[in-house]
Amino acid sequence: MQNIVEIEYRSGNFGYCNNIHNLELIPEMQVIVNVERGEDIVKVISSSIKEESIKGLGEIDTNILRIATESDFEKLTHVIESEEEAVKKFNELLVKYPFEMKLIDTVYQFDGNKLTFFFTADGRVDFRMFVRELASYFRTRIELHQTSGRDQAKRLGGIGMCGHEYCCSTFLRKFNQVTIKMAKDQNLSGNLSKISGPCGRLLCCLNYEENSYLEEHKGFPEVGDKIIYNKNEMYVYKIDYLNKKIHMTDDDQNFQILDLEQYTFLSKQRHGRR
Repeated sequence: MQNIVEIEYRSGNFGYCNNIHNLELIPEMQVIVNVERGEDIVKVISSSIKEESIKGLGEIDTNILRIATESDFEKLTHVIESEEEAVKKFNELLVKYPFEMKLIDTVYQFDGNKLTFFFTADGRVDFRMFVRELASYFRTRIELHQTSGRDQAKRLGGIGMCGHEYCCSTFLRKFNQVTIKMAKDQNLSGNLSKISGPCGRLLCCLNYEENSYLEEHKGFPEVGDKIIYNKNEMYVYKIDYLNKKIHMTDDDQNFQILDLEQYTFLSKQRHGRR
């Protein structure tokens, strides 16, 4: 059985590689791997991945060459210094061009064979001439990646409204789709600014409780459903799933709150008369 390891690159991307030498690895350990144009240093996320969990990804051609040594860490210090210098030069050269870009992150491949700049910009940017000038100056392969607001939040990190570090910059491996339907399911769609993160998108944590809310929805009416209460027709305008309360009103704006058992009893009575 192939020994497959999950890794995180310094760029923030995740991937898989083969532990061809059967090294004793633990999470957070730094290792050297082969990449398309040389070698890179990466962090071990999980030291044992089952093959069935990565079916469909195709052949994994990245291998762990060795565990990082003290000399590798010393070299990494110089790499980071070079990245800081690259940021300054990038911004110096950028002012000559007619477009606006905000540099978010700069990552050198460990062996210096590639330099990647991550940036944000409004709309698409034709940066071909800029890349040529960067390549001429740094004399290595240059890649520019335009990132989204979520990618920016992941790279920069920060503290969310919950008081914890952003999920995307700590444990989230990938961004799952978050929809307005999830907000509606959780009665949170009234003020979108309160359920949006610093990236401007809906909070990733809406995903976490969605299944629980869908389970709680069973047996509840839909917003707009009607029943007869005290000989008056009332309709549902809000549902409090956690407290099992149904908020109702009529055409004259008379309000009433029923618990689920009351509503269910009245609903069955109405349907029984039909």
